[in-house]
This record gives sequence, structure tokens and C-alpha cells, in this order.
Amino acid sequence: METLAIEGPEQVQELVGKTVGPTGWREVTQQMIDTFADLSGDHQWIHVEVERAKNESPFGTTIAHGNLTLSLVDGFRLDLIEVKSGFALGVNYGWNKVRFPAPVPAGSKVRASAELTEANDLGNGWLELITRFTLEVQAPDGSIGEKPCFVGESVTRALKA
Repeated sequence: METLAIEGPEQVQELVGKTVGPTGWREVTQQMIDTFADLSGDHQWIHVEVERAKNESPFGTTIAHGNLTLSLVDGFRLDLIEVKSGFALGVNYGWNKVRFPAPVPAGSKVRASAELTEANDLGNGWLELITRFTLEVQAPDGSIGEKPCFVGESVTRALKA
């Protein structure tokens, strides 16, 4: 898989519009969902009550929390984007336009793609990078969903070295 290799601040503008990925698949287990519920305090039944979800949920099973799906992006980011030189540090500045168009059923898998959509010089050595991440979901039967399960724009601020 090709990565978005950033060689330095002077190269960033030429990478705008470049898409990389997808990554390999990562399974989302019921144990991960339960652990996230414990960490976040969100124990809504569609996430943690397997039998009830099987009988009452329109999805026929439990599904991952949207914010659990969002949190997977940081692991995928390491597979998709490599900053090789020219920056002292990068910080997560937030998210724009986060959406969860499709559920992530327990036992399914997700993978990610990324596109650098903007690179803005903020002055004082800082660049702001906007990266659109898209995650797709693969059901336990191997079928890939028609809609992505996540689309969001990550905002990163990077300080030039």
C-alpha cells in the first residue's frame, strides 16, 4: 500500500488532492465495543446488549459506537501518512464534517483511505493540514457496504522544524 510521504513543509502543497489507501482490514469485535462502552460510559443497548440487538435492532446485531469508529482513524493514519522530515511536531486540532453514513456491526471489518484536501500556512512556522478520512465496512460475510461507515476531515497543525 502506498503512503502519503511528506518530505518537508515545502512539499505539502503538491500533495493536496492526493489520495492514499486503502489500508488493510481491521476487525471490530464485541469486546472492543464493550471496552469502548466502559471507557466512554455509553452503554446504549444497540452497542452492548447482544441478544436484544439481535431481536430488536434494525441491524440484527450490536454496532460500534460512532466515536469508536472515529477513534480507529488514528491507528489507520499511521499506515497512510508518513512525515519524514521538516517538522518539529504535529498536533490534533480537531475534526470538520464528521459523518457515520453506515453502521459497523460487531464482527465486521473496517479499512481506511485518506486524501490531503488542504494545506494552509498559518504563519509563525505553523501549517494547517486538512485530511479527509473515509472508512469502509466489510460485513462478516465478506460483502463491502455501499456507503462508507465514516467520513471526516481531520485538522492537524504542524510546526516546521
